[in-house]
Amino acid sequence: MKALFKSTRGPGLEFVDRPEPEAGPDEVKIRVMATGICGTDLHILGWDAWADGAVAAPLIPGHEFYGEVVAVGGGVREVAVGDRVSGEGHVVCGVCRNCRAGRRQMCIRTRSVGVQRDGAFAEYVVIPETNVWVHRDPAITPELGAVFDPLGNAVHTALSYPLVGEDVLITGAGPIGLMAIGVARHAGANRIAITDVSEPRLALARSLGADLAVDVSQQRIADAQRELGLTEGFDVGFEMSGHPTALPEMIDNMNHGGRIAMLGLPSGAIDIDWGKVVTHMLTLKGIYGREMYETWYAMSAMLSSNHALRAGIEALVTDVLPAAQWERAFETARAGTGGKVVLDWTAA
Repeated sequence: MKALFKSTRGPGLEFVDRPEPEAGPDEVKIRVMATGICGTDLHILGWDAWADGAVAAPLIPGHEFYGEVVAVGGGVREVAVGDRVSGEGHVVCGVCRNCRAGRRQMCIRTRSVGVQRDGAFAEYVVIPETNVWVHRDPAITPELGAVFDPLGNAVHTALSYPLVGEDVLITGAGPIGLMAIGVARHAGANRIAITDVSEPRLALARSLGADLAVDVSQQRIADAQRELGLTEGFDVGFEMSGHPTALPEMIDNMNHGGRIAMLGLPSGAIDIDWGKVVTHMLTLKGIYGREMYETWYAMSAMLSSNHALRAGIEALVTDVLPAAQWERAFETARAGTGGKVVLDWTAA
């Protein structure tokens, strides 16, 4: 099969032939149709300090995907050949305290598809049956199914706190931050502001229904707050960027008792006014991945019941390229000016 392969620990990927994987007793073999490119994949391509410490090369990366089940192991009970599926990328141990308590997303022994085990930048991928999400709605296209993983990040973040009637600030208009606009609106948010420094992405934010899209290279969040007529600050914040100035500025513009969900991964230490966190009684919550599997149920239900939301998420897939053109696709993703970039493996 054709695959994007990292043969050694270092920068680069190769588009090569690799042996097809075979499903074990409790596993499912999937013919990959579409795969999304994630920031994690850019780290793996460039082989930065994070990749050097986390990635088990040699490896096939890729964890955002949609495909068709072509084989199942003898112990598989629910998933069938022919099912159209996406996959939860966190493979958990099932026996640690969190797994046994039903908090599998907090497993202390998580192994990630495309990071510690072969992933979906290939014509076939194998994952445990427990990680397979079967799509029952025929309206889910391969491109939309390929972005269920990052959509799950947006849903997990946005649904961390009640949003009905709340004013929401999103810092970072990358694909996940943009997805969070529609999710927050669906969940009843009042006014939504989003920040970035990329005008194309801010334009996408406006088209997706943000009340205010703020270029923080030209304007401060405090100015945006006044423009929206918020006299007491934002009620809920989603920090999606990981930029060192984003969280401190968000904290400065939260209402007392405000709640912040943090998905963006900072590359270093961030200087926070902890006195303000205490005296303003703010809540900060870290978000990693998706709730297994409540987030998957929630996003499937939202997309099936809200056609406008589904159309908005579909519109965020701005580039679809044949897998053989992976270098161009990665360059487009790295540029950071559009939405999601998806590789088409049916044209590999």
